[in-house]
Amino acid sequence: MKKITLVLAMVVMATVSAFAQLENPVNWQYAAKKINKNEAVLYIKATIDPNWHLYSQNLKPGGPNKTEFTFVSSKDFSLVGKTTEPKPITKYEKVFKMDVSYFEDQVVFQQKIKLNKATTTVKGKVEFMVCDDKQCLPPSEVSFSIPVK
Repeated sequence: MKKITLVLAMVVMATVSAFAQLENPVNWQYAAKKINKNEAVLYIKATIDPNWHLYSQNLKPGGPNKTEFTFVSSKDFSLVGKTTEPKPITKYEKVFKMDVSYFEDQVVFQQKIKLNKATTTVKGKVEFMVCDDKQCLPPSEVSFSIPVK
């Protein structure tokens, strides 16, 4: 009986692990471009698999988890304004009983920074949630490190 339980546990763990690896519908890429010697723009690009969508930063409470950026503070730079995004798709979703805004295919978020040093590295994380027409994945968190030269 112990062997059967152990084998079943191993099969379940392998299945869950394989499923978790397959369900990664968002790929993140990062870049920075100096505007002048004192300012730069961070570009945070999400490439979203077909049939999936990533939610906007600007959602009302009661719906899916919105995309949120957190930047580690540093004396090398300061944030200028909020992280911006292009105009999202907005539709009513029965599951949430409200209008929600999201992106498909790809989206580039931008964050302007003021530089206090010629070169730096901006670190932080993005928390996000993705859904398709059948399921939503649990919210995910990805850390990033963006060199600014």
